[in-house]
Amino acid sequence: MKAAVLYQNKIINTEDVKPRVCGANDVRVKVMAAGICGSDIHKMQTQWKYPLPAVMGHEFSGVISEIGSNVTGLSIGQRVAGIPFLPCYTCVNCKTGKFSLCEHYQMLGAHFFGAFAENVVLNANNVLPVDDLDFDEAAMLEPLAIALHATLGIQPQLGDTAVIFGLGVIGMLTTQCLITNGVTQIIAVDISDKKLSFAKSLGCHYTINPTREDLKERIDDITRGVGADIVMECAGSKVTQEQCLLVSRKGGKIGYVGIAYSDVLLHEEAFENIFRRELILKGFWNSYSAPFPGRAWTTAIELVRQQRIKLKPLISHRYPLVETKEAFDMILSGQHDYNKVLILPYMEK
Repeated sequence: MKAAVLYQNKIINTEDVKPRVCGANDVRVKVMAAGICGSDIHKMQTQWKYPLPAVMGHEFSGVISEIGSNVTGLSIGQRVAGIPFLPCYTCVNCKTGKFSLCEHYQMLGAHFFGAFAENVVLNANNVLPVDDLDFDEAAMLEPLAIALHATLGIQPQLGDTAVIFGLGVIGMLTTQCLITNGVTQIIAVDISDKKLSFAKSLGCHYTINPTREDLKERIDDITRGVGADIVMECAGSKVTQEQCLLVSRKGGKIGYVGIAYSDVLLHEEAFENIFRRELILKGFWNSYSAPFPGRAWTTAIELVRQQRIKLKPLISHRYPLVETKEAFDMILSGQHDYNKVLILPYMEK
């Protein structure tokens, strides 16, 4: 089969690789769409810590093309979304249903070959039937589940005001999730005017570009000096990770979703706000709970099916498998605006 293979020094070649054997408890999925995640970009920019050569890709959808002898409840030709997270099922967190906190998990596209390929083999527990859902949308269920996991975990209340830092795909999805959960006032913060304009179309009430206006002053004005009930950090920037502590109201809740890419050093005011304002800080990692894969995944499918969450407008680029390298080059160049970039293995060049 064809796959986009990652080698040392950020080299990606599309070439023939030997397909994995489909075991008794596995299914083989013909990959129809696979998304490039921000974590894939981060891995490309830093030291790759998993075995090489590798095939990345953990956000994907496709059609079951082979079923292992022990598998029941699934059929060849069934449309599915891939669940890339493999918990160990034996650690203390897995035994209490906290799969996101598994001590020994493995990840498709990191520990073993992922979905930037014509097909992928994975355990039958790691596919979710999506029925009539579009393949492009189904490939985005994984990031949507992450946004939902964070939204449900922060427990928004009807009428809350929320600030979203970072309008990448996760930030845009978190915005929509908060709206569907009763948040009535969303303040979007980003340094891209294009993304701020797009956030408005998704339902954001206010937008702030902190390179042109005073962030705290503007939020104080919007909230009448009270601050935000909820602050969601989706950028992974050390600057915004501190700013969250400056714009939250007393007793407010802060959700950290973005991956920290460097040390976060807090100034005195920001640190003191944690205890003087009795802030609640929560981190959110992955999206999995019991019964596996969890509530975030099943809810994600229903929200998309009911058109309460819009995924397709977030897709900015589509590339065939043979142009996977070009897709990464486009992103890494820093010269293009993009949101979700999809690799379509069976798209004609």
